[in-house]
Amino acid sequence: MARSALTQLQDQIEAIRREAYDAGYAAAMQAIRDFVARPAAAAPATAPRGRGQAKAPAAKPAARRGRPPAAKQAVVRKRSRPQRGANANLIAEVLKAMPSGTARPAEIRKVLQNDKGVAMAFTSIRHALGQLAQRNEATVTGDGKTWRYTGAA
Repeated sequence: MARSALTQLQDQIEAIRREAYDAGYAAAMQAIRDFVARPAAAAPATAPRGRGQAKAPAAKPAARRGRPPAAKQAVVRKRSRPQRGANANLIAEVLKAMPSGTARPAEIRKVLQNDKGVAMAFTSIRHALGQLAQRNEATVTGDGKTWRYTGAA
């Protein structure tokens, strides 16, 4: 008996849920039909933009009189990538400037950030130190943690 009362209650809840879903669906479809039936002039002038959508281009200002078009040249700055080997050159400069002539990668990174304003990852520092070692410009000291600038070969 308790089981049949429970199943009846569940059936009633399911029926109410279905009715509510159907009513909501019908209301949503009616709203869509109403929106589509409206003329375009009644639509809002500016639609809200999503996060990833770009702005519409702004209108260009009117040209000034008295200045020929050829004289108006825009300065275009091109963002280019650093030149190959730039990290190794920066690190060689840092190693040369160290008072003891030796430095750990953490010290090199700190000097690069503070003095040169360059943020460089430890992996990039290690790679550049390896490049300097291949060119015989830097060597690892006996402890294996500090590097010494030996000069260009």
